[in-house]
Amino acid sequence: MNFLQFAVWGAYLTCMGTYLHIHGLGRQIGIFYSIQGIVSIFMPAIIGIIADRWIQAQKMLGISHLISASAMICAGLYGLNAGDAVQFGPLFTLYTIGVAFYMPTIALSNSVAYYALESAGLDRVKHFPPIRVFGTIGFIVAMWCVDLLGFQPTASQFVMSGCIGLVLGLYAFTLPKCNSNNDGKVTSVVDMFGLRAFTLFKQKKMAVFFIFSMLLGVSLQITNGFANPFLHSFGHIAEYADTFGVKHANMLISLSQISETLCILLIPFCLKKFGIKKVMLIAMFAWVLRFGFFGLGNPGPGVWLFILSCIVYGVAFDFFNISGSLFVDQQTDASIRSSAQGLFMLMTNGIGATLGTFGAQAILNRLVFNPLRQGAEPTAIMQGWSNAWFVFAAYALVVAVTFIFAFKEEKNN
Repeated sequence: MNFLQFAVWGAYLTCMGTYLHIHGLGRQIGIFYSIQGIVSIFMPAIIGIIADRWIQAQKMLGISHLISASAMICAGLYGLNAGDAVQFGPLFTLYTIGVAFYMPTIALSNSVAYYALESAGLDRVKHFPPIRVFGTIGFIVAMWCVDLLGFQPTASQFVMSGCIGLVLGLYAFTLPKCNSNNDGKVTSVVDMFGLRAFTLFKQKKMAVFFIFSMLLGVSLQITNGFANPFLHSFGHIAEYADTFGVKHANMLISLSQISETLCILLIPFCLKKFGIKKVMLIAMFAWVLRFGFFGLGNPGPGVWLFILSCIVYGVAFDFFNISGSLFVDQQTDASIRSSAQGLFMLMTNGIGATLGTFGAQAILNRLVFNPLRQGAEPTAIMQGWSNAWFVFAAYALVVAVTFIFAFKEEKNN
């Protein structure tokens, strides 16, 4: 399940920006990536509520993937048929439907996994991370396939994503059954619609946790959306045009996901040894390095900085996303667990990622995609890219320092 879950995403997430840039939609890259955040504001919560109350989570997972996959295949076929005449409206509409039903499946797949482990009498903190590794492996395999098949600059990446999604959608109906909480009793409106997960904000610790999850979520999609176009931009400089990083940007970026596979295995130890606060802090400072190394590196002599950036990404992503999900699971009652996971997705991949992508696009439109800069020397354009990465690093640093003083962790956590 985890392998296919993230292979669906890996087929397009890191290279869609290059496709859009090549086909004249470079200034809309942020819109495509931000819609993932916008739909995550309400879709994971709604789908999580349905899974908590009426439809078993594994069935809801399958239904969501089948709808998402169908839309992504249609988006890919439209893009392939339209070629260079691709229009924003039709492509964006089909893509939006696809991600609207995909984003909730991330939280749903976590809920299905946690329920299966709990039913088997296994420790979720200990046994889930090694299982989640297969998700990262799936993401990497999809990235490499897209790169080696030459799909990075084409809409075939969407077709590939959709085909994987169809397989997972059908497979989901064979997964272990998860109980819903519909016992036939009359409940309050709050319980009926799963809104009790929002009462977690009454707990100061959880409120601060969710707020900083949102602030850290700002960083999540920036490199996914803009790292690939950034590397391809070096192709306009003769010194770097034939480097591996330019020709195989997706494969270079996949080092980030390879790092994930190793970092996931560290989570059980780090959570028990350091607690959620220190683990989150490690993630925050890793984001500072992630962006800073991008700003300093190049695909030639400075490629080692890109490699370091990819290595720390594993820490930045896993120590935040997976540890945060486990923390929410441990702190919530079983009756609202799927809804709470949806709330975590809302704050991170929803509000946070939306603000981050729009903000990043605005900064890049000023420093890189500004029409007044289009006639500038390629080296000047690349300096604009570097300055943008430094702005992102500074933001992550401010969030990390603030978190030190704002979040208080209980001793028994």
